[in-house]
Amino acid sequence: MPHVFPFYRFAGTHREIGQQYGEACRDLILQHRDKALDRLYRKNNLSYEEITERTLWYRPWVEGIAPFFCEEIAGLAEGAGITEAEAWLLQLRAEVAIVEHDEAGDECTSFAIEPSATSDGVGMVGQNADLPPFYRDIAVVAEMQFDDIPNILMLLPAGQLSYLGINDAGMGVSANFLTCDGWRVGVPRYFYSRLVLTQESVDAAASLIEGLQRASSRNLIMIDGSGTALDLENTTTEHARIYAENGIIAHANNYQAPALQHAERSKGIGLTNSRARVASMRSMLDARHGSLNAEVMKDVLTDRTDPRACVNRHEGDIPELDSMTFASMIMQPSLGKMDIAVGPPDEHPYREYAFGMAADA
Repeated sequence: MPHVFPFYRFAGTHREIGQQYGEACRDLILQHRDKALDRLYRKNNLSYEEITERTLWYRPWVEGIAPFFCEEIAGLAEGAGITEAEAWLLQLRAEVAIVEHDEAGDECTSFAIEPSATSDGVGMVGQNADLPPFYRDIAVVAEMQFDDIPNILMLLPAGQLSYLGINDAGMGVSANFLTCDGWRVGVPRYFYSRLVLTQESVDAAASLIEGLQRASSRNLIMIDGSGTALDLENTTTEHARIYAENGIIAHANNYQAPALQHAERSKGIGLTNSRARVASMRSMLDARHGSLNAEVMKDVLTDRTDPRACVNRHEGDIPELDSMTFASMIMQPSLGKMDIAVGPPDEHPYREYAFGMAADA
């Protein structure tokens, strides 16, 4: 397990960036591919041929809205020495599984804080990112310098092209799994974050996501350079915007918008835990309103007051759920930087990542 996540910088055409990424992170990408395939074999009883066939169903929808993703995936496959179908799999693991199987998610507790609620006038967005424990072993931070869209700085499970991060135009985005019916072939959920970061305002970003043929559900929390925050909940066919209350947004893995309550399909301990985590996050943020900043957020995100309801989740806290906080993120996109800790964050230091910083040797 790494002490901090390694940092890389890639630049050039989209295909060249994909190749550089694949070459630099080849060993971690191979681990990610093998874990993803094994999980689909065991949990979903899918063959390799079925898996790789399904991954390519989504390509036409992605190519129609953002063909640069196809170029990056082709380059990634070349650089990492994997097939293009395997490279696609890393972008849409849950979509491949959920075609025939329901799988509730219990991943992540997120926040956005507008400048009016902070002590220093700097807006923030971020989250404790929750996935199975092995993700902390294979995650990286990458700056990607493009010649046609804003540059990005992102936390990425190795081989993924989109997860959580900021662009150099002042936009930042975090995300949460949402469980609903109706998943279908279309643009997969992980790409939504990168699409947000092609924009410069939360309104433009939300409009872009709302107009997609969405394959899967996702919650997105965004903040832009003006300090405006927005939460966008969606199913595959519906969406709802949630605006900051008193300058604060908090979200976990259950629908909050009244218009989408009918879509909720999370249940049992997953739903109970999600509601407890978002209530805990909201309570801690409200109690610190006006004094919030990056250092204060480290205290919030490392809280362990109630192991069955806290935002900082350790492996084994709730045996029925296999997620833990594998990474903790505090993003200040207007400053072009973010603090990230390997999870759980009460056991590892936060490291600052910024545009233009020196790449790791």
